[in-house]
Amino acid sequence: MSFTIGVLSIQGDVKENILSAKSAIDELGIDGKVIDVKTPEEISQLDGLIIPGGESTTIGKLSLVNGSLKVIKEKIEGGMPVLGICAGMIMLSNTVNDRIVGKTDQPLFGIFDIKLERNSFGRQRESFESNISLDSINIPKFNGVFIRAPSVSDVGSDVEILSKFNNRIIAVKKGNVIGTAFHPELTEDTSLHKYFINLVKISKN
Repeated sequence: MSFTIGVLSIQGDVKENILSAKSAIDELGIDGKVIDVKTPEEISQLDGLIIPGGESTTIGKLSLVNGSLKVIKEKIEGGMPVLGICAGMIMLSNTVNDRIVGKTDQPLFGIFDIKLERNSFGRQRESFESNISLDSINIPKFNGVFIRAPSVSDVGSDVEILSKFNNRIIAVKKGNVIGTAFHPELTEDTSLHKYFINLVKISKN
């Protein structure tokens, strides 16, 4: 059974996620396709969605303007798997503060009951890479690429912690929805994209 994964192409690391997801599908040897999506009509046809890293306020406001925000939330609530990366993780949260400017006023999906801080590890010049682990989803070692990354200080009872770095939560999961503070599309390791694609495949069956 074939499935379609979309990468929200409003702003951010769209091409990199399309390439990573296509590589993961090829490595898994399963029947699926990956496309860039922007409109509510395109999103409504998806079996899974990747919300890429970028500028969360810009992505949120443009999604609100074109009606995509409402459709994405409805699809998530209907069980569609979503991988939110950096800005995508921020958008999936219910409350967001910025380390520099404090509380933000930006459109959010409100899926994760978490306390999240934007730019938690510093601005662009403080970007870094580090080995991390996501043992609970059988990824014992992964190269985490952190660029203006958020972190989570607290999670609700229905949110699973997937990974921590320096005692800060950097990956979470609720049902079929995953959020990561780091950028898996900027490594050659497709482990996390493969895990997500398997979620999509299972939800489609």
